Amino acid sequence: MDLILWRHAQAQFHPDPVRGVAGDGADLARRLTPRGEKQASRMGAWLDRQLPSGALVLSSPAIRAEQTALALGRKVKINDLLAPDAAPLDLLEAAQWPTGKQTVVLVGHQPNLGRVVAGLLGLSEPECAIKKGALWWLRFRERDGLKQTIVVSVQTPELL
Repeated sequence: MDLILWRHAQAQFHPDPVRGVAGDGADLARRLTPRGEKQASRMGAWLDRQLPSGALVLSSPAIRAEQTALALGRKVKINDLLAPDAAPLDLLEAAQWPTGKQTVVLVGHQPNLGRVVAGLLGLSEPECAIKKGALWWLRFRERDGLKQTIVVSVQTPELL
């Protein structure tokens, strides 16, 4: 199974940075900046060329994540398990990792995505930094009875 973890592109700042929290109404309504739109467009074009036609694209309910996912040019399903305050296990459940049969793209947020990467790769740190608009492409495989998560690609919009 292939799992692509795509962090939403650059977005507007929260209108109330002092009292606002991840996942509140104002946070969910934040949109991409013009730079974020370019990041999403670049990454979406690259990813569309790489993905199989039957890939499932799931997005956080946050507008900035949905805008990022739509740049892929494919059907996008909104999934509340990918909300800004989601736990790593919620993301893996949404993707049906590792038993799912299709490639899944999750468009979401930090630190959630970085925690998933760190957990799947067995990193010593609890989370891995993921730049805005970047993605990690991971693959689950079983070889000689050993279950493995391998890194297929790590891509940032600046390198495209």
